[in-house]
Amino acid sequence: MIGRITGTLLEKKAPELLVDVAGIGYEVQAPMSTFYQLPATGQGVVLHTHLVVREDAHQLFGFFEQQERELFRALIKVNGIGPKVALAILSGVPADEFVRLVHSNDVTALTKIPGIGKKTAERLVLDMRDRLKSWQISSAGEDASALPGFSEQSDARQGSEEAETALIALGYKPAEAARMVVRVMRDKPELNRSEDIIRLALRAML
Repeated sequence: MIGRITGTLLEKKAPELLVDVAGIGYEVQAPMSTFYQLPATGQGVVLHTHLVVREDAHQLFGFFEQQERELFRALIKVNGIGPKVALAILSGVPADEFVRLVHSNDVTALTKIPGIGKKTAERLVLDMRDRLKSWQISSAGEDASALPGFSEQSDARQGSEEAETALIALGYKPAEAARMVVRVMRDKPELNRSEDIIRLALRAML
């Protein structure tokens, strides 16, 4: 099991990262919550990781915070929740907010996350409640746009296209992803970074 990697961030194109570790490039899938905290490309990065081994592929998932990795591991133990859906959950709602939704039995809000239907949301609430008893809610409440590490995008159109691609990778249908980006850019035409566009698009779905 690969539990942590430390190296140089070479590429970040949500939801995938490329990290150079001693000359070896590791492809890592990460939730948007991690993307919001990444340094600029070319800088050092430390990720807490989880390796999923399958017959046809080995997938490495990375998280900026160790607590998020623990939540990811708890999610994939729930019947019907695979790594892709768990990643979508962590991308669609902040970890602390997910914990609040579970404890408040807010099935409706959970169903707005791609890949989560009513039955799955109900199962999440039932299965995750006990597992999240020890979860420590952070008091930071930071806006992701205020966190360090956003890379500058010089072209708003490129940012929109990257945001749309990332939303599709997270489980949204192409037409739905396009509508989400259009709504964000209509309200915030000054945005040109894909991370900002994705963050607002996901927030609008809750």
